Amino acid sequence: MERLGIVFLSTLVLVLFHVFVDASQNQKKTYIIHMDKFNMPAGFDDHTQWYDSSLKSVSKSANVLYTYNSVIHGYSTQLTADEAKALEQQPGILSVHEEVIYELHTTRSPTFLGLEGHESRSFFPQTEARSEVIIGVLDTGVWPESKSFDDTGLGPVPASWKGKCQTGKTFDASSCNRKLIGARFFSQGYEAAFGAIDETIESKSPRDDEGHGTHTATTAAGSVVTGASLLGYATGTARGMASHARVAAYKVCWTGGCFSSDILAGMDQAVIDGVNVLSLSLGGTISEYHRDIVAVGAFSAASQGIFVSCSAGNGGPSSGTLSNVAPWITTVGAGTMDREFPAYIGIGNGKKLNGVSLYSGKALPSSVMPLVYAGNVSQSSNGNLCTSGSLIPEKVAGKIVVCDRGMNARAQKGLVVKDAGGIGMILANTDTYGDELVADAHLIPTAAVGQTAGNLIKQYIASNSNPTATIAFGGTKLGVQPSPVVAAFSSRGPNPITPDILKPDLIAPGVNILAGWTGKVGPTGLQEDTRNVGFNIISGTSMSCPHVSGLAALLKAAHPEWSPAAIRSALMTTSYSTYKNGKTIEDVATGMSSTPFDYGAGHVNPTAAVNPGLVYDLTVDDYINFLCALDYSPSMIKVIAKRDISCDKNKEYRVADLNYPSFSIPLETAWGEHADSSTPTVTRYTRTLTNVGIPATYKASVSSETQEVKILVEPQTLTFSRKNEKKTYTVTFTASSKPSGTTSFARLEWSDGQHVVASPIAFSWT
Repeated sequence: MERLGIVFLSTLVLVLFHVFVDASQNQKKTYIIHMDKFNMPAGFDDHTQWYDSSLKSVSKSANVLYTYNSVIHGYSTQLTADEAKALEQQPGILSVHEEVIYELHTTRSPTFLGLEGHESRSFFPQTEARSEVIIGVLDTGVWPESKSFDDTGLGPVPASWKGKCQTGKTFDASSCNRKLIGARFFSQGYEAAFGAIDETIESKSPRDDEGHGTHTATTAAGSVVTGASLLGYATGTARGMASHARVAAYKVCWTGGCFSSDILAGMDQAVIDGVNVLSLSLGGTISEYHRDIVAVGAFSAASQGIFVSCSAGNGGPSSGTLSNVAPWITTVGAGTMDREFPAYIGIGNGKKLNGVSLYSGKALPSSVMPLVYAGNVSQSSNGNLCTSGSLIPEKVAGKIVVCDRGMNARAQKGLVVKDAGGIGMILANTDTYGDELVADAHLIPTAAVGQTAGNLIKQYIASNSNPTATIAFGGTKLGVQPSPVVAAFSSRGPNPITPDILKPDLIAPGVNILAGWTGKVGPTGLQEDTRNVGFNIISGTSMSCPHVSGLAALLKAAHPEWSPAAIRSALMTTSYSTYKNGKTIEDVATGMSSTPFDYGAGHVNPTAAVNPGLVYDLTVDDYINFLCALDYSPSMIKVIAKRDISCDKNKEYRVADLNYPSFSIPLETAWGEHADSSTPTVTRYTRTLTNVGIPATYKASVSSETQEVKILVEPQTLTFSRKNEKKTYTVTFTASSKPSGTTSFARLEWSDGQHVVASPIAFSWT
């Protein structure tokens, strides 16, 4: 009987397994189909008929979600796994890729960047060109009532603009103006996955319910707003990087995430609408370029003269955590500014510690208050994190609670403390976050402290039977040094897809940034936060990306003839990697010097970028040669380039020959069989510089921290006699021995005495 029972259970498990497998195979998912549009079979009047016919041949019930006509040729639809496989076998289908869900990478900055007053003076044009540039922002939408979208003083909408103001229940045509000239939303991929949008929860329109999209758009191109602040913090004049540029908002991110079919539709439409700059503060899983929807869309945009700026990601300080690393994308990491919002903690043993906070409510009494560590007053294994319901009210009431950072939202932890009867919170970083300080508009008196201070507080609590503390708030402090420092959260290199291309490209302000906000939620984004603010202070590479997007718009206005690659080169080669005292920019995660794997070319310096002297330019053909160097097949290249490309079998393609403004040399591939011998390994890189300034002679200089690699630049001087003249040089790297470490860095500079055209060099060994 027992044996029969075992057989029965085994059979039941097997049946259930097959039922599960069958259900999984029959479950429909969204796929993006890349079509070979120029090889459409005879018998079809247009490509949409062909698309529909190909789809119906594998699924009679499937419908097209989007048809893509610009950044790719193809469509998106919902299919089962078997239907997707069948479709991929049909002629004319280049690829069928399952949808990917992307995530968001979440006023002092103009002054910090040296732009205050300069945008309207000699550094940048005082012409209508400033207001002819259009920045397309793909994000969570836009809050049109924000003062940062005031169109006072702006002329008519640029004649080149082909977009529109898409309406919805919460958004009408009057929501747009001469500043916010376009707004659209793309929800078909999201709704295919989650069902129809519940309009009692989120707006099925371009309206921003979350705040992120309004913040990024106004960082890039917000109008000048005097008297801006968040609850009294960071009071002053708020303005975007390119305050005269126009904004077009494309809502592609929703409560459930940012779906690749929607992102692609937004990019496709933005290119058709006529944007000059695309700004995307989002990222997904790391994948090869032909499988990366943002990379594919950005290639088409760049080939049509559109500058594409993307956030590097918030995966730092771990190495190799970058997103958006295609060489035709400008990848932006994050640094701090010289502004902070101090909070002061006094503990019962007399020690005074510093933290940060944006709390603006009733302060705690100046007298000492009882202090407890959440891990000692909780009823769960992760109670130290102050997760919902984890604290024991009887042990928390009337006390300040130390909560460890991680797992749940920082401001949410304060509400957990409040619900348990606590009166204040000290939010302590763990080793994951180090001593990086990110300020929040907490709902109870709260100070965030770094790991070092947090450990001292917890040690004090553990060694004292009656611990006490005080928390006080210091408002806004300017002139903080050193600044900038690389943010701990900012994703780091090496480039996980192509180590030969150094990423990120550069860093820009991304910590505690003040910009416009939605009227739908309070500054913490929590449902319990009913405060209504016009501006908010948040952090992330999501914030650094639109800084560069706006700066690119300024350069586009100043030099409309420049390509996207020339604009990026100007921003990179004029960036700085040291402070005025000569020391390298610090990394807040380590407290030591950062490296080009952290900051790329350095921190952006826009007033120098407008007159860089020389640029490293790139064309579409250069990028195609790059893809050939990666051994991409014709079909893979066609997915990206949308045309038939055959790499010349008789030509040697090298990634090293891509005319990039930086150098990354993974010497482990060059060493080969000589890894343990004394035979030197020699690699050569060729670069071409274009003169965008006056006639001049530039001389090369190299500074290096490594003795194992000799660097030779030939020729040592380049003389330019006219504007747009091109000169080529070669850099030879000779590695004579393997070092004890795994990385080393150098810097190449070309200077004519007035301009410094700098390129970082990164070596890596394994």
